[in-house]
Amino acid sequence: MKSLVIAEKPSVGRDIARVLGCKQGGNGYLEGNDYVVTWALGHLVELADPESYGDKWKTWKMETLPMLPERLEIQVIKKTGKQYQTVKSQMFRKDIGQIIIATDAGREGELVARWIIQKSGVKKPMKRLWISSVTDKAIRQGFSSLRDARDYQALYEAAVARAEADWLVGLNATRALTVKHNAQLSCGRVQTPTLAIIAKREAQIKEFRSKPYYGLKMKSKEASWIWKSENDSSSTYYKEEIEKVKSDVCNGTATVKEVKKKQQKSYAPQLYDLTSLQQDANRMFGFSAKQTLDYMQSLYERHKVVTYPRTDSRYLTADIVETIPERLRACRSGIYASICGKLLKTPIKGNKSFVDDKKVSDHHAIIPTEQGVNLRDLEYGERKIYELVVSRFLSALLPPCQYQQTEVTAVCEGHRFTLKGRIMEQPGWQEIKMLQKEAGMALAESEEDQESGAMPGEVISGSIPSFTLGQKILFTQGKISEGKTKPPLPFTEATLLAAMENPVKYMEGADQKLKKTLGETGGLGTVATRADIIEKLFHSFMIEKRDAYIHLTSKGRQVLDLAPQGLASPELTAKWEQELADIAQGKRKKKDFEAKIRTYTVDIVKDIEASSKTYRHENLTGKKCPQCGKLMLEVNHKNGKMLVCQDRECGYRKMLSKVTNARCPQCHKKMELIGEGENRRFTCACGYREKLSAFEKRKKASGGGVSKKDVSRYMNQMRQEAKESVNNAFADALANIKL
Repeated sequence: MKSLVIAEKPSVGRDIARVLGCKQGGNGYLEGNDYVVTWALGHLVELADPESYGDKWKTWKMETLPMLPERLEIQVIKKTGKQYQTVKSQMFRKDIGQIIIATDAGREGELVARWIIQKSGVKKPMKRLWISSVTDKAIRQGFSSLRDARDYQALYEAAVARAEADWLVGLNATRALTVKHNAQLSCGRVQTPTLAIIAKREAQIKEFRSKPYYGLKMKSKEASWIWKSENDSSSTYYKEEIEKVKSDVCNGTATVKEVKKKQQKSYAPQLYDLTSLQQDANRMFGFSAKQTLDYMQSLYERHKVVTYPRTDSRYLTADIVETIPERLRACRSGIYASICGKLLKTPIKGNKSFVDDKKVSDHHAIIPTEQGVNLRDLEYGERKIYELVVSRFLSALLPPCQYQQTEVTAVCEGHRFTLKGRIMEQPGWQEIKMLQKEAGMALAESEEDQESGAMPGEVISGSIPSFTLGQKILFTQGKISEGKTKPPLPFTEATLLAAMENPVKYMEGADQKLKKTLGETGGLGTVATRADIIEKLFHSFMIEKRDAYIHLTSKGRQVLDLAPQGLASPELTAKWEQELADIAQGKRKKKDFEAKIRTYTVDIVKDIEASSKTYRHENLTGKKCPQCGKLMLEVNHKNGKMLVCQDRECGYRKMLSKVTNARCPQCHKKMELIGEGENRRFTCACGYREKLSAFEKRKKASGGGVSKKDVSRYMNQMRQEAKESVNNAFADALANIKL
C-alpha cells in the first residue's frame, strides 16, 4: 500500500516528491513506488456562504438576523474545484493505505488539510509531517519521525473555532449594518480596528499644536560645536534661554573637559519577513503591500528564486546554513556579484543574529533559493523585490560595520558643548548600502512617529581635529537655529502594515496580558492577509490615498461610528487569541468558545438594529445610474476616481479617471487618464493637458514611454474593474480573506 502526502502548495509538494522519489507525473500529483504526493492551492475548502443554507438568507433582511446555523457547513471553493477533485480522487484510491498531512506547520495549515479530508468523507489513518523548512534534510528528518494526526486534533479545533467566529461575527455585523442603513457597509474583527488605528492617527494630527524650538551652534577655528542642555538635549522651547547662552559664550573661551574615543559596531538589519519586505518596497518604490506580495508570489512560484513569501519569521533554521554557499552562487548576477564572490571565499557560519530554530514558526525568513536567474527575465517590480531580498540576505552574512567614534565635550561659562566625529574602519554590511547608493536605490528613512521638540545633534562622518583635556577653545561666533515640532505623519501602506503588526499602543485601557498576547500572536491579521485587508478597505471606499498617504473617507469615519464598539479595538483579537491558544493546548473546549461567540453575535446585531444613528452619503452627484436611475456617488478609488450607484443591490460602477505611470512633460508627476473613446486625455495637477492620441504619437516619435500594448492592457483593466460588482454578499463581506 502507498501513502498519500497532501502538501499546502504545488512548490512544496514538488520538493517533497523529489525527496521521496516520486517522479511519475500526474495531473495535480506526483507518484513513486511508496508515495503519492498531491497538493492544495492554499485553501480548497471554505465555510459555506449564507445563501447555501436555503432561501431564508438569500436576501438581506433584518428580520432574518442573526444568522446562526446549528452547524456551520463547508464548501469547495469554485476557483480551485478542479484541484480539490484531484486530491479527493487520490484519497479514495484503493492502493492508498494512509494519508500524511504535510501542509504548513501551524493552525491555518492544519485547517487547509483537515477541511479537504472532511469534505471528501474519506476515512483512512492519518499521520502528520511537522517541519518548518523544506530543505531535503528537513523533509527526510520529518518523514523519519511522523506523528499521529490525532496529536493535532486540538490545534485543528482552534483553527475551526477562529474561522467560524469570523464568519458569525463578520457576516452578521456586515449584513446588519448594510440593511439598517441601506448602504454597502462592512465591518469585522480586523478591518474595523484597522480603520480605528487610522482614525486615531488623524485625530493626533488634527489635535497637534506646533511649538517652536531653538538650538545653538558655536564656531571656533577648529570646528562647530553643538550646545547641550542639562538633560542632554540639543534644543529648548525657550528662546530667552538660548539667547542668554549665546550672550554668555560669544567671544568666550571654552575648556575641553572630556575626550571620549570608543570602538563602535553597527549590525546588519534582520532578514526579511513579508511585512518588513512590504514596508521597504513601499518606502523605496511606492509598491503597495498587495503589489509586493504579487511580485513575491511570482518570484516564488514562477521563477523559483526566493523562498516562501508568507512568513512572519526573520530567522533561519540551522539546517539552512549548509545551503548558503549554493544560494550565494545563484544570486551572483547584478550589482552584488563582487560581495557574493567575497563571501564564497570564506567559510559560512550561522550566528544567533539570523539563525535560531526557536524563532522560526511555520516558515523561515525570506532568502534567495539555490535557483539562478537572469535578471533580464524579471519584470521591473520582480527585479526590484528580488534585489531587496538578495541585499538583505548578503547583509546578514557580512560582518558588522566597525567605526571609531570620538566625542569631545567643552564647557564655557557653565554651558556644555559637544563635537562628534566618526571614522569608519571596516564597512562590513554597509558595503551593501554603498552599492545601493551608487545604483541610486538607497533606502528611504523609516517613517517613525515624530517626537516633539527633538533636534538631533550633528555627527561628522570623518575625522575631527585632535583635542586634549584642558585645551582652550575660543568661540568666535554663534548661530541660533529655529525649528517647529511636527505632527505625526499620516499612514503610508508601509507604516500601516507596521501598526497592524504591532497595534499594542492603540489598545488604550487593555491589560498587559492582552497586550502581550497580541504582540506574541502577530497583531491584527497575519502576514498573509494584511495586504488583502488594506486592499479591501480601498475597494470598499473606506480609505483613500492622497499622494503616498492613507486617509479615512467619510464612509470610513461613519462606519467606525456605526459599528459595535467592541469590533473597533484590537483588544477583541487579543481576547480571541488567548482563548484559541487555550483550545489548541487542550485547556478550553471549542464548544464553550463557540457559545460565547454566538451570544456576542446576537448582542451586536441587537445593538445595530436598536441604534438611532444614521448613515449619510456625503459624495452624491447629480448623475443618475443608467441601470436603476438613482443618483450616483463619486468615490476616490485607490488609483483614481469612479462613479458608484448608491443602491447596494444595483452595484453599477463606472471608472472616471485613473492615475497612470505616464509622466507629465512639464512637472514630471504621474498623470491621470480621463474620458472615454476619442476624448480620452491625460491631465496633470500642474494644469498640463494632452489627448491620448497625441501622447502616443509623441512617445512613439521619442522612442520611449507607454506602448500601445501598455495602453490597451490598462484600458482592459479599467473595463474589468468597472464590471466588478461592489455588492456580492459573501465575497464583498469577507473577500475570501482567511484571517
